[in-house]
Amino acid sequence: MAHLDPAVLADPVALTRALVDIQSVSGDERKIADAVEAALLPTELSVSRIGNTIAARTDLGRSRRVVLAGHLDTVPLADNFPSTVDGDLMFGCGTSDMKSGTALALHLAVTLAAPRYDVTYFFYECEEVEAARNGLAVVARERPDWLTADFAVLLEPTYGAVEAGCQGTMRAVVGTRGRRAHSARSWLGMNAIHAAGDVLRRLAEYEPRRVAIDGCEYREGLNAVRIRGGVAGNVIPDTCEVEVNYRFAPDRSEAAAAAHLTEVFAGYPVEVTDSAPGALPGLTAEPAREFIAAVGRPPTAKFGWTDVSRFAALGIPALNYGPGDPNLAHTREERVELAKIESGAAVLRRWLT
Repeated sequence: MAHLDPAVLADPVALTRALVDIQSVSGDERKIADAVEAALLPTELSVSRIGNTIAARTDLGRSRRVVLAGHLDTVPLADNFPSTVDGDLMFGCGTSDMKSGTALALHLAVTLAAPRYDVTYFFYECEEVEAARNGLAVVARERPDWLTADFAVLLEPTYGAVEAGCQGTMRAVVGTRGRRAHSARSWLGMNAIHAAGDVLRRLAEYEPRRVAIDGCEYREGLNAVRIRGGVAGNVIPDTCEVEVNYRFAPDRSEAAAAAHLTEVFAGYPVEVTDSAPGALPGLTAEPAREFIAAVGRPPTAKFGWTDVSRFAALGIPALNYGPGDPNLAHTREERVELAKIESGAAVLRRWLT
């Protein structure tokens, strides 16, 4: 079992590196989960576990409870393991997304004795893969009481800024139909791939919406991400599918987003294949206002989907905040600035004390 000694737990930079150096590609989080659990058990926190997801709670009788949550898994390695440090930069898989953020939660869990809120710390598995395996989704199904809180901070990479809410995301398949024929007698058929040109034209001419919510501007996007079609090199194809991804502002429900796609692609069959709702900014909760004050910078809209949506679905306002750079997440060059880890730990400690 990997062991995290007290000196490492007391230093968020050293702790980040220790977590990065425990390989934990999605589905292989047992070793890192064991290390996190072993670090938490000697504390006065109430520690519980489902699979490789760990919850640790204070029970101080405070009037409000907040959540700090970070996932333990990473995307597959890309010749970037173990970690290396060069000056003020730490390189390695998970440095940005999101072991530097997760390290902040673990560091505070073991070093902050009397926060001014009750705190639930979550360290969860399988965020980077399908939703059914997501550790927070499993907790929501099996022990939803663990998620009860007044406010949540998801420690996803934001480069030290507060990113409010998140976009919803929807994937759909837009189909075109034709008539199969021999390519030498193409006039006897109807080319479904050519028919997809109208679908692509609509996408090229589409003007995405911008909407301001609580002072944060969300930009929508509708894009083709994959095309499937063709039978053989001498056959006029009779079917073609254009897969699209729609990122929608959190003032739209999933039903409204699906209706919008049906409107954009009127005349073509549209099949929604995957969907997740967005999350409104959640800036009005008192802990959120106090957290933003501790950061000292106004929030911006979150572009992309994160697990704040899961908290929003339970009526819990949530924000994204972490030291990593989201533009480096999942890249071969993934890295984090050591100063961002240190300042992130200082902000969270200032907010909680």
